[in-house]
Amino acid sequence: MIRAWNVAFAFGLKRAFSPAALCNRRMLSSASEVDIVVIGSGPGGYVAAIKAAQLGMKTVCVEKDDTLGGTCLNVGCIPSKSLLNSSHIYMEAKKGHLANQGIEGNFSLNLDNMMKQKATAVKQLTGGIAMLFKGNKVQLVQGHGTITGPNEVTVAKRDGGSEKLKTKNILIASGSEVTPFPGIEIDETRVLSSTGALSLSSVPRRMVIIGAGVIGVELGSVWQRLGSEVTAVEFLGHVGGQGIDMEVSKNFERILTKQGFKFKLNTKVLSATKGSDNVKVAVESVKDSSKREELECDVLLVCVGRRPYTKNLGLETVGIKLDEKGRVPVNDRFQTSVPSIYAIGDCIRGPMLAHKAEDEGILCVEGMNGGPVHIDYNCIPSVIYTHPEVAWVGKSEEQLKQEGVKYKVGKFPFLANSRAKAVNDVDGFVKILGDTATDRILGAHIIGPNAGEMIAEAVIALEYGASCEDIARVCHPHPTLSEAFREANLQAFCGKAINFG
Repeated sequence: MIRAWNVAFAFGLKRAFSPAALCNRRMLSSASEVDIVVIGSGPGGYVAAIKAAQLGMKTVCVEKDDTLGGTCLNVGCIPSKSLLNSSHIYMEAKKGHLANQGIEGNFSLNLDNMMKQKATAVKQLTGGIAMLFKGNKVQLVQGHGTITGPNEVTVAKRDGGSEKLKTKNILIASGSEVTPFPGIEIDETRVLSSTGALSLSSVPRRMVIIGAGVIGVELGSVWQRLGSEVTAVEFLGHVGGQGIDMEVSKNFERILTKQGFKFKLNTKVLSATKGSDNVKVAVESVKDSSKREELECDVLLVCVGRRPYTKNLGLETVGIKLDEKGRVPVNDRFQTSVPSIYAIGDCIRGPMLAHKAEDEGILCVEGMNGGPVHIDYNCIPSVIYTHPEVAWVGKSEEQLKQEGVKYKVGKFPFLANSRAKAVNDVDGFVKILGDTATDRILGAHIIGPNAGEMIAEAVIALEYGASCEDIARVCHPHPTLSEAFREANLQAFCGKAINFG
């Protein structure tokens, strides 16, 4: 969905279109005139709607919020990346990193302007999706969509009216919502969710975060760079959430700690008490309940994950039962127990990632049109957009050990990479896991500059069954960070890299 505005812009569609303007079209009533109704316009929903229209399907997208793009665009991926970029530039200036490169000056923080830049990016991308809908003839209906039959969606509109949409297919792309923490009420003033943490009007002096997973370390990094004393309390014994390779996680924790981030691992939160100007958070050790302490902060940020948004969709009306985690069960064609109803994205199994939802959306509607449907979830990459970035795809060492797979490791540090040296950004490494017998790449793990961009090469390699030798023998441009990926594969293949060891 990040591409939406750029794609629309490339076609010369520079005039902003509001979602409301797209609603001023004729009402839909005939059962024969709609092929698909998509519920939700997040990364999965909007991409599925556009693809369906491109395949010749009469397409309607129902969105309950005022703006398009779902959580990712409005209060997730995009605004957080804007603040991560701005705060990183500020940190580079304030901590003398720019001065080391001959760029000197007196720098100060204008948080209002930083927030305006974030809002501008969100507005432009929202407009981009609206333009793409218009260009692809996707009908937008704003309001809360409820499934009232196997081939019917009823939309409750803001003005109190309603509209019934008759359709051959229904695609649920309702996304997810913030998971609450038991006993702690989020007010978005002193106790924040990720949404509130993206819109603070001032930098808190002290911030405590419940959770040191992807969202926690990203948002914590923003405010730590801007001057807040940030402490993350994590129930698990590592930083970075589920799926991260433990060697990468340990280095990640070390680097963030060096930057000023504080962590309390193997620690659980017992309660939080709001005062007039602070929040007191009671915590205890997971391993020893006698070890308790109280943390005091100005702002408490709750980052304990997300849960599927499946309430008030009318699933019970058509007999669709949720699984134990509140997700919509689907088959390998994303079809629910009702053949005409499908589901994708955060509301079904698998990682809650925008790009995973996009892939599912495209494959799902292609399948409706008779195309093949296949997705390898082992090839879905994960990225943490801190600095350095962390990215991975495929198996971790821990997973391979658990599965009893014999593997080999190839590693290459950015300290030995020419481009990283040239730009003075050398923290981290590339780690490749290959099958001992076949040399096939099983996993790739990167911590370092632009890891999120570099991981794409690993995804392609994994998707097409490449070996470590395949990558080692491909010419990479010099000087680039991508050479570290080649060198790590070279070491995995023949035991030695060229520029290290």
